Amino acid sequence: MVTPTTNNVLKMLRKLPPREQLKVISLALPEIEKKLGQKARPRKSLRGLWQGVNVTNRDIAEIRKNMSKNFPRSDI
Repeated sequence: MVTPTTNNVLKMLRKLPPREQLKVISLALPEIEKKLGQKARPRKSLRGLWQGVNVTNRDIAEIRKNMSKNFPRSDI
């Protein structure tokens, strides 16, 4: 029996006709994806995420003031 190394598998695959090669690949791919635990999917672009949002220095100052209002907490 031939040892299943990458090169040996490729040599055996190349001996098959093209349709059989595709069949082997199409059967193996879902199993490989399952073992990897994730399917490749396109990432969603974040371009334009904040389009139309207008954050001013005044907004930032107000939020900072609210965040630091209870800092440091005395109950810890």
